[in-house]
Amino acid sequence: MKERIGVGIVGCGYWGPNLLRNLRGLADCEAKVICDLDIKRLNHLQGLYPGIELCTDFEEIVARPDLDALVIATSAKSHYAMAKQSLSAGKHTFIEKPMATSAAECDELIRLAAARELTLMVGHTFLYSAPVRRIKEIIDSGEIGELRYISARRLNLGLFQRNINVTWDLAPHDISIILYVTGMVPQTVNCQGNSHVTKGVEDVTNLCMTFNKGVFATIHNSWLDPRKVREMTIVGSKRMIVYDDVQPLEKIRIYDVRVETPSHYDTFAEFHFSYHYGDSHIPFIKQEEPLKVECQHFLDCIRSGQRPLTDGAHGAEVVRILDAASQSLKQNGGLVAVESSTMPAAITPAAKPGRIAA
Repeated sequence: MKERIGVGIVGCGYWGPNLLRNLRGLADCEAKVICDLDIKRLNHLQGLYPGIELCTDFEEIVARPDLDALVIATSAKSHYAMAKQSLSAGKHTFIEKPMATSAAECDELIRLAAARELTLMVGHTFLYSAPVRRIKEIIDSGEIGELRYISARRLNLGLFQRNINVTWDLAPHDISIILYVTGMVPQTVNCQGNSHVTKGVEDVTNLCMTFNKGVFATIHNSWLDPRKVREMTIVGSKRMIVYDDVQPLEKIRIYDVRVETPSHYDTFAEFHFSYHYGDSHIPFIKQEEPLKVECQHFLDCIRSGQRPLTDGAHGAEVVRILDAASQSLKQNGGLVAVESSTMPAAITPAAKPGRIAA
């Protein structure tokens, strides 16, 4: 592998410029070209990053031999077609979330990447954040006891979209986090919602996922809330965690609270719930921009050949859950089984974010 990896960025809406900024700051990356249909947007970014090449033709950027990888940050409906073309051209490929608009499309991209021995990675950025990684460490250590349920809220006013509903827009973040910190895949999904602004496009939804061992998780999403809310509560049998991503520094707070039932009692009068109220504490977390960690991880996996933390399989699992949620919405909140993956287990282990690959 050459000293610097040549990368092209496709899509200059919200995520594209952020990915460009981080890729340009990495020593082993040469972010050469940005591609978008909006020439005014391209000229603006060229003013910020002198020397960056501009392109309005995706066919042209795919055909360039000096690009080892493409980063696709376009609308969700175009992810599959562009990623397929990128992989077919022999490019390592990074796709922003959601990976595609169906599980079948995801599985095809996974097979194509495996056949060509290319890195396929999905941009579930929160899995590269220090708070989420610390939460997983806490859960895995057994500190909070037996996991009971998770409740997440991701709300704000807008940004309204026409091609996907609020679940497909906002829920992938929390679904991805929940899959990662629990290490479990849901068995069933039910989702209810309503359209208030654009007919047929739900702007408020409630999604519930049920796992084995009695664990369940709920996700409330809205484009119609006056406040920006990014909060997740994780309840265990011994302790509880509140993760508030809106907080600039104190993002995680651990509460030593729980409810206990008496182990022995002979009469109803002897039965009393015991409420334990202990201290709460805020663990120190060294902050680093998750998107920078994510971009470096992509480059490291290209060099090492290791499977990314947010590989195609993880991205496909999120889409399978979103597919089930869409089916449930059509059934007015009916319970829908999550489709099982037809893909074989990965051969290579997932690389750890922040690890420097050889």
